[in-house]
Amino acid sequence: MSRSNWQKSSYSGASNECVEVRAADSQVELRESDAPATILRTTPTTFAKLLQAAKAGAFDHHAAPTP
Repeated sequence: MSRSNWQKSSYSGASNECVEVRAADSQVELRESDAPATILRTTPTTFAKLLQAAKAGAFDHHAAPTP
């Protein structure tokens, strides 16, 4: 099985509370850095659609308001 190293967003800084991503065979794997044993696996196409939706603000209503 071919896997790359886990990567986290540069926006995470030194925080360990982030989502990490890596390529694994022909899939994309995601995990929470504070719960590394739980891994979500999806296709590159589905992952790209998730990123596009997030960038478009589709999930903004779930975010806590900033003071």
